[in-house]
Amino acid sequence: MDLERKAPNESRYVRREGPVRGGESMKIGIIGCGNISGVYLKNLPAFPNLKVAACADLDLERAVKKADQFGVPKACSVQELLADPEVGIVLNLTIPKAHAEVSLAALGAGKHVYAEKPLAVTPEDGARVLELANRKGLRVGCAPDTFLGAGIQTCRKLIDDGAIGTPVAATAFMMGAGPERWHPDPAFFFEEGAGPLFDMGPYYLSAYIHLLGPIRRVTGSAAVSFPERTVTSAPKYGTVIRVRTPTHIAGVLDFRSGAVGTLITSFDIKGGSDLPRIEIYGSEGTLRVPDPNRFGGPVLLRKPGADEWEEMPLTHDHADNGRGLGLADMVDAISGGTMHRASGELGYHVLEAMHGILEASSTGAHHEMRSDCPNVKPLPACKSPWK
Repeated sequence: MDLERKAPNESRYVRREGPVRGGESMKIGIIGCGNISGVYLKNLPAFPNLKVAACADLDLERAVKKADQFGVPKACSVQELLADPEVGIVLNLTIPKAHAEVSLAALGAGKHVYAEKPLAVTPEDGARVLELANRKGLRVGCAPDTFLGAGIQTCRKLIDDGAIGTPVAATAFMMGAGPERWHPDPAFFFEEGAGPLFDMGPYYLSAYIHLLGPIRRVTGSAAVSFPERTVTSAPKYGTVIRVRTPTHIAGVLDFRSGAVGTLITSFDIKGGSDLPRIEIYGSEGTLRVPDPNRFGGPVLLRKPGADEWEEMPLTHDHADNGRGLGLADMVDAISGGTMHRASGELGYHVLEAMHGILEASSTGAHHEMRSDCPNVKPLPACKSPWK
């Protein structure tokens, strides 16, 4: 695939009722039963075209516990899940540094893949994932799918309808004190391929790209403000983490549409911040976009001369936690032969942009984007097929 613009072994737990069967639904196998898996396992049964058939983890006991808690038919080893002919899609919920390895193994086993963000730690590994999928005629999807929720879809409709005229600039801020305060095992957040940019940046960049289109070039500055972090959450309270990735990153993005955006992501803001998550500035008004880490609103519009923001009604479904939307959309696209929205190509474009910001910080030069991604079509207003 041309990514440049030139264009353990046996199952120990099987529920008595056996595998789930559901008409035309796609059978999902989950690899990685850590902290993030709970929200997926809670949400996926709400989508009629998704059926969780099995879950696996290197720690089989953890997979067993998740299967028991959420009624998953089978808990097994990773190898057994990959060999299961009923599993059509692997939902890859491993830690970031394992994303590419697990996705490549799943594609090698003939299965579509939907991965948590980022697509991979490096662009080279991300390209390998997309290239293998292309050779085998398989699909790759990539979180986040929050941009498919009611909040950002409403913003997309407002922009498409001309509510703020032509977008010319944007700002985005993800400012916090770091996950060592709340996460039960936060060390991986401070490894290469994580940090605030790789952990939270995909939410902001995916929203940006959905609203403003692909990115032409990026630049930025990055720093490790505090070389060590002390965990203040249970069960690892008092553990000292050595930081191996920047924790405050300021980026500038030039979009192909002509708009100029900024993005600051930080784990170093100890006193908190009241800055907006995202604002889009147009020739005829300003749009305040809701938190791209959430699915709902509020969506605020301010026209020239107005003294106050106007809260706009949400035009789309899925204002609550809709994690799983991207996977449901991907299954529909596979059966219908159309392009899914939370695609591997979008995930790769986001991955290159994040690396480009860090590269620019170290080299002092802009990074010209080499990848492209498809124009992501908005969802129909209030006509979700997954309600």
